[in-house]
Amino acid sequence: MKSFIKITSIFVLIVALVSCNSEQRNRKVQYMGDTDMYDAIPYEAYSADHPVFKNGMSAQAPVEGTIARGKVPYDYMDNEAGYQKAKDSLISPLKVKAPLDSIYRVSKANLAQGKHLYDIYCATCHGLQGDGQGDLVKNEKFLGVPNYKDRVITEGSIYHVIMYGRNLMGSHASQLNAKERWQVTHYVEQLRKDLLK
Repeated sequence: MKSFIKITSIFVLIVALVSCNSEQRNRKVQYMGDTDMYDAIPYEAYSADHPVFKNGMSAQAPVEGTIARGKVPYDYMDNEAGYQKAKDSLISPLKVKAPLDSIYRVSKANLAQGKHLYDIYCATCHGLQGDGQGDLVKNEKFLGVPNYKDRVITEGSIYHVIMYGRNLMGSHASQLNAKERWQVTHYVEQLRKDLLK
């Protein structure tokens, strides 16, 4: 038994000395088939020697004519000519024809959502009735906000102004997506009709 303890302690001592040597150890076996896992090949992003960007492009351009997901193209410029063109020709895609009617109408759900969004983004300046008497106007933070009944506006001009802004009003395109802009447009048209009664 004493000899077993001596042999075991000598074996442990040898293993400890061998394993604790100060020489730099190198990996002898690589277990992955691809050595890039151990020795990464650095590439400069978008450089000519990059395997994906072989032609040295700064980025891969999308295929011509593609539209990003969730985006709707808007072909009217942010200038007076674009405003007039939108006013004369832009038509809402949300209007649908009733089965037994020849008039295109807005659904109650879209109108309700338009009211909800109008109350959040527009009523502080334009007022809850569209009379230009919102809280910011009453507190004289902004002056000259128009009453909807005093303006010759169409659904196209309303949408264009929400998209790009006009005069002191800024663009709301970053707050409202295309569908929401149309919903607000329809609610503004409804407010204008109510003011003209």
